[in-house]
Amino acid sequence: MRIVFALILIIGMGLAGFAVYMAQGRFNEYQSVLDSQEKALANNVKLVRVFVSTGPLRYGQKLSKEDVRIAAWPENAIPEGAFTDPAVLFDQDDKKLRTVLRAMEKDEAILAVKVTEPGQDAGVSSRLSSGMRAFTISVDVASGVSGFLRPGDKVDVYWSGRSGRRDVTKLILEGIKLIAIDQIADEDRNSPVVARTVTAEVSPEVVGALAQAQSTGRLLLSLRGAEDETTTGNFEIDQDQLLGVKEEVVEELVQKRVCTIKTRKGATVVEIPVTCPEDR
Repeated sequence: MRIVFALILIIGMGLAGFAVYMAQGRFNEYQSVLDSQEKALANNVKLVRVFVSTGPLRYGQKLSKEDVRIAAWPENAIPEGAFTDPAVLFDQDDKKLRTVLRAMEKDEAILAVKVTEPGQDAGVSSRLSSGMRAFTISVDVASGVSGFLRPGDKVDVYWSGRSGRRDVTKLILEGIKLIAIDQIADEDRNSPVVARTVTAEVSPEVVGALAQAQSTGRLLLSLRGAEDETTTGNFEIDQDQLLGVKEEVVEELVQKRVCTIKTRKGATVVEIPVTCPEDR
């Protein structure tokens, strides 16, 4: 009887130990899952409410409250100029709407550079930076880069005309920004347009220089690459340089005149040098 009791006791203790072992394993598993969840929460990025478009937006379109919605955006990846406050994006009375300056697709963040101030239209004045002015340059197919210019491009400006006795072409401005082609200010327009005028954004001092250059010669535009920030500096070429003609310096030899007075001393005639009457 004692043997049976001892056997039952041993079996019971074994089962209890096994149960404790299983419980400890399950507890460790739960603790591991809990630690991983806490770690994920600790690394979770804070989200911020940002206004995005509910559908495609095109140049010149008025931006209404139906055109935007709020989306969660990672705080460390918010684009510069994004709107997070409805009071900033929309006028309090909803009477002055912003105008779209650049095309946007669905769920794209609304940025300050892509819309005007409340109540403004999409005209050239809304694109001018502070302190800058708009200046219009007359162009044709050749001087306007065959119609491949569009708003937002940067160009170099060359002046071609007569300087003194020479016909020259000179680089006068580098990297100026175009803000309109004819009456088109839409930067998303991709089709070539053979323009008659282009409007550039320049400083007030450059306005005077361009006006003088346009009235005394011909202005030609040279399109720059989108990422090209290089500078050429002063550059000028004339016809002789173009054709490789070297100017020859001809020295004029002037023979000095000598005037004399002849006198006779006995049988000998002597010539005495004197100042010529014309040189007195």
